[in-house]
Amino acid sequence: MLQARIPAVGVHAALSMLCGVLAVHALPALPPASVDLALAAAASFALARPRLRLAGWLVLGFAWCAFRAGSALEARLPHELEGRDVLVSGVVDGLPLRRDDATRFTLRIERARLDGMELPLRGRVRVSWYDGTPDELASCDRWQLLLRLKRPRGLVDPGGFDAERQALERGITAVGYVREGEDDRRLGSRVTCIDRLRESIAQGIDARVADPHDAALLRAFAIGDTRGLDQGDWEVARANGSPHLIAISGFHVGVAGLFGVALAWLLWSACPRLALRVPYPLVRAPAALLAALLYGMLAGGSLPTVRTLAMIAVVAAMRFGRRGGGGAHTLALALLAILLADPLATLAAGFWLSFVGVAFLMLALGPVRGRLRFLRELGLGQLVMTIALLPLSVWFFGEASLVGALSNLLAVPLISFVIVPLCLVAVLALLLVPGLAALPLALAAAVAHAQWWLLQQAARWPGAHWWLPEAEPWVAGLAIAGASWLFLPRATPARLLGALLFVPLLWPARALPGPGAFEAVVIDVGQGLSVLVRTRGHALLFDAGARFPSGFDLGEAAVLPTLHALGTDRLDRLVISHGDNDHAGGAVAVARAYPDALRASGEPERLAIDAAPCRAGESWDWDGVRLRMLGPAAPADAVPTRGNDRSCVLLVEGRAGRLLLPGDVSRRVEAGIAAAAGPGPPLAIVVPHHGSRSSSSPPLLAALRPVIAIVSAGWRNRFHHPAPDVVARYTAIGATLVNTADAGAVRLAFPADAPPRIVARERGRQWRYWREGAPDADSRAPPAGAASMPSQTASAALL
Repeated sequence: MLQARIPAVGVHAALSMLCGVLAVHALPALPPASVDLALAAAASFALARPRLRLAGWLVLGFAWCAFRAGSALEARLPHELEGRDVLVSGVVDGLPLRRDDATRFTLRIERARLDGMELPLRGRVRVSWYDGTPDELASCDRWQLLLRLKRPRGLVDPGGFDAERQALERGITAVGYVREGEDDRRLGSRVTCIDRLRESIAQGIDARVADPHDAALLRAFAIGDTRGLDQGDWEVARANGSPHLIAISGFHVGVAGLFGVALAWLLWSACPRLALRVPYPLVRAPAALLAALLYGMLAGGSLPTVRTLAMIAVVAAMRFGRRGGGGAHTLALALLAILLADPLATLAAGFWLSFVGVAFLMLALGPVRGRLRFLRELGLGQLVMTIALLPLSVWFFGEASLVGALSNLLAVPLISFVIVPLCLVAVLALLLVPGLAALPLALAAAVAHAQWWLLQQAARWPGAHWWLPEAEPWVAGLAIAGASWLFLPRATPARLLGALLFVPLLWPARALPGPGAFEAVVIDVGQGLSVLVRTRGHALLFDAGARFPSGFDLGEAAVLPTLHALGTDRLDRLVISHGDNDHAGGAVAVARAYPDALRASGEPERLAIDAAPCRAGESWDWDGVRLRMLGPAAPADAVPTRGNDRSCVLLVEGRAGRLLLPGDVSRRVEAGIAAAAGPGPPLAIVVPHHGSRSSSSPPLLAALRPVIAIVSAGWRNRFHHPAPDVVARYTAIGATLVNTADAGAVRLAFPADAPPRIVARERGRQWRYWREGAPDADSRAPPAGAASMPSQTASAALL
């Protein structure tokens, strides 16, 4: 009877609670804490009654998740403390990331003071230390630091990374940077700390592996330390569908568990008397759990690690209790344990990839008996994972890999059965007998080097990066249902019809502008600029955002995901207005992704890519839309040889609306631009120079009379853009003024038979309870004299 109840307790309870948690994540705002308490009481009542038990789990999931989310949001830095210098004491949490421009680390705050008064600020804070980071900064150290803080706030673009959601999931209460001074000092170190041990192992690997990249790979395989991997490495991994193999995956933890079982077998074989006290079959599960737990701690406790640990713990409990239960029940109980421990884990992509991937493997694959069956199941498993995780990969990352199933046929056994065991032996040697670690590390490095070379070759194959437009939630859900149908038992009729449910995901309907119409997207790139202009059959990108010394590239992180999410398969022209980093830094990434695009710039000599000079008077027609280059003025000696006034100025003219993209021009050349633009249909403008006082002169606004003005600026930027008097000028002429710092990316439509209009503000369109700001945010000038963050910490660099 007890075994028969396992499915009800496990699968049904876990799925019901998961539905309750997901209902919270769909809310635009959280209910009051009093509602959470009332729902928790109702759930307790329902769980005590068998007929209402499933409803009880659902309500419990909703109440528990809403309470945890509300507590996490309340723990964030109060708005009135943004931009203030706060003296904090705390412990360095995790492994600090050292780069040429700064050292970045997480500080777990234990005490916070402002002007001598205690503050209730606690939790984890992401910190950047820019200049003169002391060498003694290390994991587990306790420091007193003067920090300038702000609330976690990220860029919001179509298909973009949701930094605010990740901040909630990881418990980040604020981000900021160190204000160097006399108050900054080391206070000591924690006596026991696993991160110090991880750092010691990482240093031991670096000292014994000559090739830095091989050492970085082994650190990732051994302890989940990915600090040595750059953007190019992750591109190779994504192209092969194997990011989960590069860092610690649940399967690696399972291998560590088998390692523990092997050690227990050796011990019981050497000492047979132990079997008289505890039979060996009862020892296997605890030994696997202990080994997996130790390895999981060294790996940093990633979500796949926790999932595998929970599953091993469930198996151990069942073995000791002499209870039965299949893989599905074990997975469900592990899911239930994670939801009870941390319902906000469901905000992470790793949660879904981990549980859904394992669930599909259980659905599609049978028990493995014999070597040939193992090889068959290994190949089939890669196919299952490629198809089953395709909807989630598109939903979370906007891309999938068509070569992943093939490349993983080699990568999975090599990494899981060769590299990871060698790394485990090396880690054990580094902890016990360091002199013996060189041999397993050398063997692991040789295999990892060869395997990485093969992955690099596969990453160049057609289909390695398969970008798909942004999908609606119901489309991803439909595709997951289709995958479930495809992998039902063979006796199920018409299984192949499940493939039809993938059609909306793989071939989505696209609403393209008609003849004489166009659309524009002012991409949220923080303190910088990037604008996508599309007609029915053509696309142009004006500027590409910044690239920082840390290697963080907004062309890669914000611009390209937006283009892919909007289904921009081809880019006809790439125009970089001038050479300043906030406009040109991301151009290399964009040019690499769209190598056939024609390139032009007002300062081609300052770019890292080849480009022709913009020429005033140049024009061309696309689908009934005329594009004219109004600047820089000719001849070249009419403007400065270098600077903002060399910006390309582009006017896009549809039948019923116009768009002016003036770059960073100043009032010195605005009169000429206004004269060149001339009269015409209603005009929208991207505000020159992010709303600086040096631009948007009254004569320009009087001549053009824009009906819509978009400011592209960073939240709390150090330049205080847009300037209050510039905001007042646009307001005085009745223009609708929107700031990407408040609204996220802004989409505009220029129909052939109607004036231009704003069709979407991304922060509002993607509004969820964890978002900062307001869903209907319009432009707001920063308070006069407000303290600000340096432009390098533009919100996407937040995490």
